[in-house]
Amino acid sequence: MSSYQYIFSVIVPTYNRSDEINELLNSLVNQSLDDNLFEVIIVDDGSTDDTDKVVNNVIEKAPINLRFLKQDHKGPGEARNYGMKEAKGEYLLFIDSDCIADENWLTAYRIRLEQEENKPAGFGGPDKVLPSFSPVQKAIDYSMTSFITTGGIRGHSKKGISKYYPRSFNMGVRKDIYEKIGGMGKLRHGQDIEFSHRILSTDEPVIKVEDAVVYHKRRMSIKKFFRQVFNWGVARINLYKIDKGMLEFVHFLPSFGTSLSLAVLILTLLYPNIFIWFIIFGLAVLIAMGIHGIIRYKDYRTFFYIPLIVPTQIFGYGLGFITAFVRRIILKQGEFTGFVKKYYK
Repeated sequence: MSSYQYIFSVIVPTYNRSDEINELLNSLVNQSLDDNLFEVIIVDDGSTDDTDKVVNNVIEKAPINLRFLKQDHKGPGEARNYGMKEAKGEYLLFIDSDCIADENWLTAYRIRLEQEENKPAGFGGPDKVLPSFSPVQKAIDYSMTSFITTGGIRGHSKKGISKYYPRSFNMGVRKDIYEKIGGMGKLRHGQDIEFSHRILSTDEPVIKVEDAVVYHKRRMSIKKFFRQVFNWGVARINLYKIDKGMLEFVHFLPSFGTSLSLAVLILTLLYPNIFIWFIIFGLAVLIAMGIHGIIRYKDYRTFFYIPLIVPTQIFGYGLGFITAFVRRIILKQGEFTGFVKKYYK
């Protein structure tokens, strides 16, 4: 194998996700990769539910190498750092506790890594949905993977207008690179992007592995999704304050779209005969996306959610970005987090 005990160390931060983590653990137990080639490290970030009971039940029966670590509630970045410190694999892999790994997830990574002439410093894979997921989850997936809403920055589109940053729901890093650049920072949101930025800054290869799929359950309500994307908009400005290279033109687009939409709404009230056509065109685009969602997911219910979710993503991210831009760049205030206390409600 190598001087390392395993090829992969799969690190899972979790906080009060006992209702979801069992599904993830089962997917890791059922990986097609040989059990002796990887370990799984669950890092409990101070959960107050029965996460320990769920994980320990799996440990008793699992054929894989599974460790359960605990820490006080410090956030997902610190939980991942704890896992990386304790890992024994050549590559450190991250997956979120609200994900399910495809049975060939680790095998796909191993095959691709063996094909590379130079060992990649970092890598990532896509997130998708299963047919059994709710129509809201499918609509969120549609919005999160659409070029119109993301510009391809999440790596779901070959037309991306921004460089690819692996995200913590499905990403990996060579352990010696982690030892060189250090762990994740203390940002509540966006710490994985900042970590990816430091990996990219090594000028060693960072690759996308299309076959290494995880199924992302995401948040199950429009309200929760709004809070999440608002915080992502805030995080982008916080990332800019760390390193200006983490703010690109594409990141301004949701705020432009939000401002333009609000302007059109106001102008429609003042000059309805002229600007109502802009409203009709926008609604037509959303309806077309809803129809495309039916075709893509073979679920007619997504039609009713996509026209709601897409604007939620654009406006939520745009408002978070604008709020943080005003507070941090114009008013020169300190770090702003966004939703904290009511984030999960």
